[in-house]
Amino acid sequence: MPEGDAVWRTARRLERALSGHLLERTDFRVPQHATADLAGGRVVETVSRGKHLLTRIDGPGDPGGPAWTLHTHLKMEGSWRVYRRGERWTKPGHLARVVLDVGVRSAVGFQLGVVELLPREREADVVGHLGPDLLGPDWDEEEAVRRLTADPERPLGEALLDQRNLAGIGTIYRTELCFLTGYDPRSPVGVVTDPLRMVRLAHRLLEQNREIPQICTTGDKRRGRSLWIYGRGTERCLRCGTRIERAELGEQRRVAYWCPSCQPPR
Repeated sequence: MPEGDAVWRTARRLERALSGHLLERTDFRVPQHATADLAGGRVVETVSRGKHLLTRIDGPGDPGGPAWTLHTHLKMEGSWRVYRRGERWTKPGHLARVVLDVGVRSAVGFQLGVVELLPREREADVVGHLGPDLLGPDWDEEEAVRRLTADPERPLGEALLDQRNLAGIGTIYRTELCFLTGYDPRSPVGVVTDPLRMVRLAHRLLEQNREIPQICTTGDKRRGRSLWIYGRGTERCLRCGTRIERAELGEQRRVAYWCPSCQPPR
């Protein structure tokens, strides 16, 4: 599943391609919205909220008409791609879930895990539960700390992935953040001596990586060297040489990696 920085870049791509343009054609290829038609509406903006995307559309109709929000989520396989007029799609048409065509270009959402069209005043119904957005304009580190530490007995790795605590962290950042702060992801949140430092580091990592397609936490962008331990199960720690361990954690069985030497249980 894409991390919050990848979703942020997707929002920027859609913003540049669509915002300010009138929709010439829309095609919602999901049962609940198969008859919806927003042709004639104007795309206002696309913003990210954690791992969620909100595309705001005014109209169609006179000014003051209906204000819609297209809520999408990439989940594991989804993506948004932008094409020039007449350009051939790079994925099969049967995988498309949404088409937003503004004439000079079109945005196509493939294999989207969530597609919801709702009145804009109901946005809170789909993203109101999220914690502070690590890449949002209203980032609140104190609130993020409060939410993260609310259940001291909860495994740290689970708490970091809970989007109700911090919106935007996925398995890659969870793994690298625990490594950089020296905590085993299976340890309870209550053992973290400085949660504010952890939250600030999470914010800095996403900020540093939001403009680049390949996440780098080591400072070395060479292939196989950009991440400290994520995806390196059975290999050796880049810092100390200890063999890395991995396991599936939590109800969702999301994979976690850790170095037994650099991240001893507490």
